[in-house]
Amino acid sequence: MRHCIYPGTFDPITRGHLDVLARASKLFDRVTVAVAHNAGKGPLFSTEERVAMVRDSVTGLANVTVTSFGGLLMDFAMAQKADAIIRGLRALSDFEFEFNMALMNRHLQPAIETIFVMPNEQFSYTSSTLVKQVAKYGGDVSHFVPPNVGAALKAAFASAK
Repeated sequence: MRHCIYPGTFDPITRGHLDVLARASKLFDRVTVAVAHNAGKGPLFSTEERVAMVRDSVTGLANVTVTSFGGLLMDFAMAQKADAIIRGLRALSDFEFEFNMALMNRHLQPAIETIFVMPNEQFSYTSSTLVKQVAKYGGDVSHFVPPNVGAALKAAFASAK
Protein backbone atom coordinates (compact mmCIF):
# COMPACT_ATOMS: atom_id res chain seq x y z
CA MET A 1 0.00 0.00 0.00
CA ARG A 2 1.60 3.26 -1.17
CA HIS A 3 1.33 6.10 1.35
CA CYS A 4 2.24 9.76 0.97
CA ILE A 5 2.28 12.75 3.27
CA TYR A 6 0.97 16.14 2.14
CA PRO A 7 2.50 18.57 4.65
CA GLY A 8 1.73 22.23 5.10
CA THR A 9 0.63 24.96 7.41
CA PHE A 10 -2.74 25.18 5.65
CA ASP A 11 -3.54 28.55 7.23
CA PRO A 12 -6.09 28.24 5.71
CA ILE A 13 -6.50 25.39 3.26
CA THR A 14 -7.38 26.64 -0.24
CA ARG A 15 -8.95 25.12 -3.31
CA GLY A 16 -5.41 24.94 -4.73
CA HIS A 17 -4.33 22.74 -1.81
CA LEU A 18 -7.44 20.61 -2.30
CA ASP A 19 -6.67 20.24 -6.01
CA VAL A 20 -3.16 18.97 -5.23
CA LEU A 21 -4.63 16.67 -2.59
CA ALA A 22 -7.18 15.22 -5.02
CA ARG A 23 -4.37 14.50 -7.48
CA ALA A 24 -2.31 12.83 -4.74
CA SER A 25 -5.29 10.71 -3.69
CA LYS A 26 -5.40 9.25 -7.21
CA LEU A 27 -1.67 8.46 -7.19
CA PHE A 28 -1.47 6.86 -3.73
CA ASP A 29 -3.50 4.29 -1.82
CA ARG A 30 -3.31 6.43 1.30
CA VAL A 31 -2.69 10.15 1.80
CA THR A 32 -2.06 11.82 5.15
CA VAL A 33 -2.52 15.58 5.29
CA ALA A 34 -0.02 16.72 7.91
CA VAL A 35 -0.86 20.12 9.36
CA ALA A 36 2.32 21.68 10.76
CA HIS A 37 2.16 23.31 14.18
CA ASN A 38 4.54 25.99 12.86
CA ALA A 39 3.86 28.67 15.47
CA GLY A 40 6.86 30.57 14.08
CA LYS A 41 4.78 31.55 11.05
CA GLY A 42 2.19 33.17 13.33
CA PRO A 43 -0.83 31.42 11.86
CA LEU A 44 -4.26 33.05 11.98
CA PHE A 45 -5.87 29.76 13.06
CA SER A 46 -4.75 27.35 15.76
CA THR A 47 -3.45 23.93 14.78
CA GLU A 48 -6.71 22.37 15.96
CA GLU A 49 -8.79 24.81 13.90
CA ARG A 50 -6.68 24.15 10.78
CA VAL A 51 -6.97 20.37 11.23
CA ALA A 52 -10.76 20.71 11.61
CA MET A 53 -11.04 22.90 8.49
CA VAL A 54 -9.00 20.42 6.45
CA ARG A 55 -11.03 17.46 7.76
CA ASP A 56 -14.29 19.19 6.85
CA SER A 57 -12.90 19.90 3.36
CA VAL A 58 -11.77 16.35 2.50
CA THR A 59 -14.84 14.30 3.40
CA GLY A 60 -15.23 13.19 -0.23
CA LEU A 61 -11.75 11.64 -0.38
CA ALA A 62 -12.01 8.22 1.29
CA ASN A 63 -8.27 7.50 1.29
CA VAL A 64 -7.29 10.78 2.99
CA THR A 65 -6.67 11.27 6.70
CA VAL A 66 -5.74 14.48 8.51
CA THR A 67 -3.46 14.95 11.50
CA SER A 68 -0.97 17.47 12.87
CA PHE A 69 2.72 17.23 13.51
CA GLY A 70 5.64 19.13 14.98
CA GLY A 71 9.36 18.72 14.48
CA LEU A 72 11.09 17.39 11.40
CA LEU A 73 8.81 16.33 8.59
CA MET A 74 11.05 13.38 7.73
CA ASP A 75 10.83 12.03 11.30
CA PHE A 76 7.05 12.26 11.04
CA ALA A 77 7.06 10.62 7.59
CA MET A 78 9.18 7.72 8.87
CA ALA A 79 6.91 7.23 11.87
CA GLN A 80 3.93 7.14 9.48
CA LYS A 81 5.76 4.65 7.20
CA ALA A 82 5.29 6.99 4.23
CA ASP A 83 6.78 6.33 0.81
CA ALA A 84 6.67 9.92 -0.42
CA ILE A 85 6.05 13.57 0.30
CA ILE A 86 3.72 15.50 -2.00
CA ARG A 87 4.34 19.19 -2.58
CA GLY A 88 2.37 21.57 -4.76
CA LEU A 89 4.12 23.85 -7.23
CA ARG A 90 2.05 26.82 -8.33
CA ALA A 91 4.67 28.74 -10.23
CA LEU A 92 8.37 28.88 -10.97
CA SER A 93 8.81 31.08 -7.89
CA ASP A 94 7.85 28.08 -5.69
CA PHE A 95 10.40 25.80 -7.30
CA GLU A 96 13.64 27.09 -5.74
CA PHE A 97 12.35 26.85 -2.17
CA GLU A 98 10.70 23.48 -2.74
CA PHE A 99 13.75 22.09 -4.58
CA ASN A 100 16.06 23.02 -1.70
CA MET A 101 13.63 21.56 0.84
CA ALA A 102 13.37 18.33 -1.17
CA LEU A 103 17.16 18.00 -1.31
CA MET A 104 17.44 18.52 2.45
CA ASN A 105 14.70 15.98 3.06
CA ARG A 106 16.46 13.50 0.77
CA HIS A 107 19.65 14.05 2.76
CA LEU A 108 17.76 13.38 6.01
CA GLN A 109 15.87 10.36 4.69
CA PRO A 110 16.88 9.04 1.25
CA ALA A 111 14.18 6.35 1.22
CA ILE A 112 11.34 8.90 1.04
CA GLU A 113 10.76 10.57 -2.32
CA THR A 114 9.43 14.08 -2.85
CA ILE A 115 6.93 14.40 -5.66
CA PHE A 116 5.91 17.77 -7.05
CA VAL A 117 2.33 18.16 -8.25
CA MET A 118 1.00 21.13 -10.18
CA PRO A 119 -2.52 22.31 -9.34
CA ASN A 120 -4.99 23.30 -12.00
CA GLU A 121 -3.85 26.57 -13.59
CA GLN A 122 -6.88 28.40 -12.17
CA PHE A 123 -5.21 28.07 -8.75
CA SER A 124 -1.68 29.03 -9.84
CA TYR A 125 -1.83 32.44 -8.13
CA THR A 126 -3.79 31.36 -5.05
CA SER A 127 -1.98 31.31 -1.73
CA SER A 128 -3.17 31.21 1.86
CA THR A 129 -1.46 34.56 2.45
CA LEU A 130 -3.30 36.28 -0.40
CA VAL A 131 -6.60 34.71 0.61
CA LYS A 132 -6.18 36.03 4.17
CA GLN A 133 -5.36 39.52 2.88
CA VAL A 134 -8.44 39.62 0.67
CA ALA A 135 -10.67 38.25 3.46
CA LYS A 136 -9.24 40.71 5.99
CA TYR A 137 -10.55 43.62 3.94
CA GLY A 138 -13.93 42.04 3.26
CA GLY A 139 -13.24 40.71 -0.22
CA ASP A 140 -15.00 37.66 -1.63
CA VAL A 141 -12.78 34.56 -1.23
CA SER A 142 -15.46 31.97 -2.09
CA HIS A 143 -13.70 31.08 -5.37
CA PHE A 144 -10.48 30.30 -3.49
CA VAL A 145 -11.60 28.40 -0.36
CA PRO A 146 -14.33 25.92 0.60
CA PRO A 147 -17.42 27.37 2.34
CA ASN A 148 -16.33 26.24 5.83
CA VAL A 149 -13.03 28.07 5.42
CA GLY A 150 -14.73 31.19 4.05
CA ALA A 151 -16.97 31.27 7.13
CA ALA A 152 -14.00 30.79 9.46
CA LEU A 153 -12.10 33.62 7.78
CA LYS A 154 -15.11 35.91 8.02
CA ALA A 155 -15.51 35.11 11.72
CA ALA A 156 -11.81 35.54 12.45
CA PHE A 157 -11.63 38.95 10.86
CA ALA A 158 -14.98 40.11 12.28
CA SER A 159 -13.72 39.38 15.80
CA ALA A 160 -10.47 41.26 15.07
CA LYS A 161 -12.34 44.52 14.40
